[in-house]
Amino acid sequence: MGKFVIKQAKTGPKFDLKATNGQVIASSQIYKDRKYCLAGIQSVVRNAPVANLEDQTVEGYEKQKCPKFEVYLDKKGEYRFRLKAINGQIIATGEGYVKKPSCLNGIESVRKNSQDAPVEDAE
Repeated sequence: MGKFVIKQAKTGPKFDLKATNGQVIASSQIYKDRKYCLAGIQSVVRNAPVANLEDQTVEGYEKQKCPKFEVYLDKKGEYRFRLKAINGQIIATGEGYVKKPSCLNGIESVRKNSQDAPVEDAE
């Protein structure tokens, strides 16, 4: 089971979703305060399991309704994903992956590890 870890950045709190092995699989934006950060976590918990998959790396891809995971290529040519809530806001992003199957595994890890994940504060 994964866990959400809230840590304080210079301008406010953010969260990381960590897998059982402690690796960060998704991160949030920086929030104004802790209550918004906690709401972001709850949004990931609600949206990740039911989110559609929109693979923007395929020519002529079909647009999906939110909530959705968007898979795209970044400027370095790496595969990344972002999770958008039902209102279209980005609530979590993944790291860069060299291969698309690894990126898709990252999405499945978010789906699995976000459910029933405890929330902790970084030490």
